Amino acid sequence: MRRKDFIRLLGSAAATWPLAARAQQTALPVVAVVNSGSSEAGAPLVAQLHKGLSESGYVEGRNVMVEYHWLEGQYDQLPSITADIVRRRVNVIAALGSLPAALAAKAATTTIPIVFYVAEDPVKLGLVASLAQPGGNATGVNALGVEVSAKRLGLLHELVPKAAQIAVLVNPGVASTEESTLRDTRQAALALALEIQVYEAGSSREIELAFDSLARARADALFVAANAFFLSRRVQLTTLATRHAIPAVYPSRYYVEAGGLISYGPDNSDMFRQAGAYTGRILKGSKPADLPVVQSSKLELVINLATARAIGLTVPGDLLSIADEVIQ
Repeated sequence: MRRKDFIRLLGSAAATWPLAARAQQTALPVVAVVNSGSSEAGAPLVAQLHKGLSESGYVEGRNVMVEYHWLEGQYDQLPSITADIVRRRVNVIAALGSLPAALAAKAATTTIPIVFYVAEDPVKLGLVASLAQPGGNATGVNALGVEVSAKRLGLLHELVPKAAQIAVLVNPGVASTEESTLRDTRQAALALALEIQVYEAGSSREIELAFDSLARARADALFVAANAFFLSRRVQLTTLATRHAIPAVYPSRYYVEAGGLISYGPDNSDMFRQAGAYTGRILKGSKPADLPVVQSSKLELVINLATARAIGLTVPGDLLSIADEVIQ
């Protein structure tokens, strides 16, 4: 073969390789993950999602494509993101840690399978007909994050028994979660003779402003509501709480690992793993209607003693004795 013919043949073959690779990729099933937070904050949870997928034999890039849509609290992007996902007919929509994303997906399609991870009752939200028999194109995990708000406030009261004025930080971008959280915390506060002051934040700047306001109001303690955007801003939240020396309780251990004082809530890692496992089962042919909604059975209390010392707080021994983990 002449040299120029060999070069022409090599160039032609090389030109087909990317096309072949793209064809192979598009032939793989596609899972669209939508989360209210950021990619950086969601990395540990994504690892658990992959772990769940692997239980069904799926590995990203090998036999499944996973695309990520991180809202970073910008819920106004949801309509266009959801419309694009549905238009492309992905195999599964995984709305994880984002109630607005789950509701948007449910409203946008009755055929594409949806796997959700929400902290509210999915039956009341209209995502499923019942927990045991979802009956539609959606199923997933219910973390009971909102339902434990009263217990979380009670633990904060045990930690700071002299606190009378409690600041509650919520995200107005998720109205149903805000309403449920405030309803439960107000009922619990009434029983404990505590005064509740509500602060709203849906952006990093608004979080800064909220802390300025609650500091001026001399709030005795802070209750941070369960919210995926807040989780993505956990370093900012815990840093500000320490800076202002305000005892704060959070909905998951990830805040405490980032320097927060105390958390009480479901094991998010296990919930994401189970969501991944359900996604894998659906890719293998299971119908969402036949997969019962998984409810979290494990709630964990985590305390950071280093943060307690930093803000001059002594953690009661009774509280330490029931903690699932104490960070020194």
